[in-house]
Amino acid sequence: MVTPAAERKAVAHLVASHGMSERRACKAIGCCRMTVRYQTTRPDDGVLRARMKVIAHERRRFGYRRIHVMLRREDFVVNHKRLFRLYCEERLSGEVRN
Repeated sequence: MVTPAAERKAVAHLVASHGMSERRACKAIGCCRMTVRYQTTRPDDGVLRARMKVIAHERRRFGYRRIHVMLRREDFVVNHKRLFRLYCEERLSGEVRN
């Protein structure tokens, strides 16, 4: 399975280097044109990531669930699934950090 980002790169390569139209490049690769045109609306998580890392290093035994509670107390409105994704991307999960 190819990721949407890889499909976008492949279509961009075909359009730039071979002079193909976007429609023809998508048909050649076999991907949907909407996948290529999609632009994410995800907000920047810089402040949230920084605060989460600070809490994780201060309270080494806390997992993402407890960090979620602490962030909610500090008026961060964040979904627990989004927080778990960020927690894993920052590599804070796994063994207990000493």
